Parts: sequence; C-alpha cells; structure tokens
Amino acid sequence: MIEINKNYNESNLDTMARMPDCFVDLTVTSPPYDGLRTYNGYSFPFEDIAKELYRVTKQGGVVVWIVGDGHIKGGESLISFRQALFFQSIGFLVHDTIIYRKNNFSVPFPDKYHQVFEYMFVLSKGKKKTFNPLIDRKNKKAGKNGGVQSITEKDGSRSKRKAKIISEYGKRHNVWEYNTGMGHTTKEKYVFNHPAVFPEKLINDHIISWSNEGDLVYDCFMGSGTTAKMSILNNRNWIGSEISSEYCEIIEERIKKAWEEKRKEKDLQAQTLFGTQK
Repeated sequence: MIEINKNYNESNLDTMARMPDCFVDLTVTSPPYDGLRTYNGYSFPFEDIAKELYRVTKQGGVVVWIVGDGHIKGGESLISFRQALFFQSIGFLVHDTIIYRKNNFSVPFPDKYHQVFEYMFVLSKGKKKTFNPLIDRKNKKAGKNGGVQSITEKDGSRSKRKAKIISEYGKRHNVWEYNTGMGHTTKEKYVFNHPAVFPEKLINDHIISWSNEGDLVYDCFMGSGTTAKMSILNNRNWIGSEISSEYCEIIEERIKKAWEEKRKEKDLQAQTLFGTQK
C-alpha cells in the first residue's frame, strides 16, 4: 500500500501503479502544456496518465485539470480541448469548465489580444459526491425581495414560488480571478525557482469545493508543492508525484513550513480554548 502525506520523486505512472482502484477523492493538477510533450527533460505520456487517473479516482471523485493552449504555426493548438475530450472518452464526465483569469498577462503576440486565462476542467467519475460551493460573490441587490421565481419541478412541470430575501453573498460564477506574480501567488520567494507556480488561493478554492476534511488529494504534477501545502492547511490527506528532483527540493521545504504553520495554528487554538475555560 502506498504511503500518504508524502511526495514521491518519480513518474506519476509509477506512483499510481501502487495505488489501488478507487483510491483518490480529488486530484488537482496542471500538466506541462503549450504543446510540449517534455517536462524539464522528462516525457509526458498524457493518455496513459489520464487512464490511470480514472482507475485510481473514487466513484464520485473529481479531477481538476488546469491547462492552456500553445501556438502552432500561428494558430492555437487546442490541446486543452483534445485532452478534455479524451478524458470524456474514457469515462469521465466533464462536470464543469471554469475559467482561471489572471489579473496580469505575459508578453502578448503582436497580432493577438492579451492572453489572461486558462481552462480548469472539472472532471467527475460518475455523479460527483462532494460540492461545497464558494459563497463569496457580492450580490448587488442584497436585502431586497427576490420576487416570484418560475421553478421546474422533478416531473418537468413549471410552478411559481415566492423567492427569499436576497442574501449579501451568492454562489461564485465559473470565472475565477486571481492576482498572480511575486507577493500574490505566494509569499514564499524561493518557490519561484519553479517556472509555473499556481496561486495558493486557486488551489485552496478547488480543494474546499470538491473535497471534505480527511479526504485524499493527489497531484500527479506536484511542481512547486502548492497542492500539498493547501491540503495540509485544509486538513486533507495528500499524495504528490514530481519527477524532477530539483523541484522536489522546493516541495519538501514547502511541506515542512506548512506543517509548522499548521502546528502553530493548533497551538493557538489550544491556548484560546484553555483561556476560555479558565
């Protein structure tokens, strides 16, 4: 049996080969893209990885696959859509497509608009078992009566019912915006020795949305260790695979600091509880 709460310096296919069927609750990952089939000199057998992800994912579990498109001879590669369609062909449901919008951008092509987004495909193995919606969208009409709503009943008929008073916050839309870069993605400067660090808040939001405390979260391209860190801070178990030993050094340092942060948080909670009981 594979050990949990550990990052493995090896091919993700080797890691998943030691996992039993239906083992992982949630995978949050971003593969090498821009049309590349290599990653720091290593191969990237997408179809084999996708099939193994399907095998190790629990029924009702979710894979969040964050990917963008490169350019080939002036046109977009559409590798993102090709991968999503392959996931669908092997049994995954494309439950949702979320846009990850970055509030900055890289140097643009001279004949294209600024590129500021990537796709986040939320793939489920059957009907998803967990959804904890993020309620952080400010409602413009908060406190007002929602009026009369037309509702579709289970039998397909339509009926009307009086809506409730509109709350201050509503469920988030499927375009998620994040500040990126130094000081925004993470405050740990050494992490930027990895070329593609995801915002901690982005990974945090997916972990909260599609898993519960105690669930097992996997990242088959652990990279700089963001998934491990946010799993620790959110009381999830986790496993990572990272084939580059150079990046594993970043991951191990980040894991160590995350556990220290978690320990300090528990100590503070204990002190607060002790003070309250006094």
